[in-house]
Amino acid sequence: MFDSLKKKLQNIRTKFASNIEEAATVQPAVEQPAPPPTVEPAPPPVITPAPPLPGEPLAPPAAREEKREDPTFFNRLKVLVREREVLLQEKDIEEPLMELEMVLLENDVALPVTDEIIARMKKDLVGRHRKIGTSVDDLVVATLRSALCGVLGDGLDLRDYIREHERPVKILFTGVNGTGKTTTVAKVGHYLQKNGFTVVIGAGDTFRAGAIEQIRTHADRLDIKVIQHQTGADPSAVLFDAVQYAKAHEIDVVLADTAGRFHNRANLMNQLEKIRRVMKPDLVVYVDEAVAGNDAVIRAGEFNRAVGTDAVVLTKADMDSKGGAAISVAHTVGKPILFLGTGQGYDDIMPFTPRIVVDELLGGEA
Repeated sequence: MFDSLKKKLQNIRTKFASNIEEAATVQPAVEQPAPPPTVEPAPPPVITPAPPLPGEPLAPPAAREEKREDPTFFNRLKVLVREREVLLQEKDIEEPLMELEMVLLENDVALPVTDEIIARMKKDLVGRHRKIGTSVDDLVVATLRSALCGVLGDGLDLRDYIREHERPVKILFTGVNGTGKTTTVAKVGHYLQKNGFTVVIGAGDTFRAGAIEQIRTHADRLDIKVIQHQTGADPSAVLFDAVQYAKAHEIDVVLADTAGRFHNRANLMNQLEKIRRVMKPDLVVYVDEAVAGNDAVIRAGEFNRAVGTDAVVLTKADMDSKGGAAISVAHTVGKPILFLGTGQGYDDIMPFTPRIVVDELLGGEA
């Protein structure tokens, strides 16, 4: 997953490390000020104590003074070299920053998100004393990790959300036609079942031919109850009934499937507004494809402005070598990514934990 971006970030790490190593090597000799001239003080007079009188005990030997190393320029230089502290300037990392910017843009990371990552890298590295320690790469990875996690946000753990809210928790799925929304509903239902929650599905896509049969087939395989009406029925009525069923049977979660729609189709967006008024969902989840790249980011923003979005699911992440949508959506929309779809099976859905995703991009913990 995201193999192209992962490989290019490894090259960027090497470039950053090389430039920082070079800055640390040349900086002490160039930037340390010359020591001020010193005047050696005259040595104190040597006073020889008188010998003891006969029968008088010998005086105890004087305590040795602690040996201290003078803070001369040479000694300060030794400390700087030993601790490998460097004060980086922007020119020291200008070239790898430009390369990082190009890599991010080429891998479908949105321009505002790219700018934010570069700004975070600059703020973390430039103008600060940094102790490099034994590995320059550790410093680079830590800085990249901090920048990427900063734009991805904290994420959203659906299990914790359900435990902390009144049951049933109502989750409304929406998005563009053909992005795997109905299959995602089934996968999320299976995921919740495995984690000990009870689930009912509302078949709210009443217009697309075969949609009710599709969600019914998935639900039968997973032993999940489906609430459905006939084709062409009012989806708001279907989802209202699903919520009432969940309340009557003490079901933990209602998963509401809806027809795919585009943000510029006024009638469909108005219908979605009606569904929200009737169902009163706790979470509205927008579903799109990771392989759509910047198009997914743009559509997610438009859906959020039109009807509101609480979280995002990106399907086909296993087919996305770039990873730009996964990095960009959360920051652009200001909403967390909930899951990544990683295959065709019901188990092929991965909770989106920013730290884990960033570790995957950077090759694991440094």
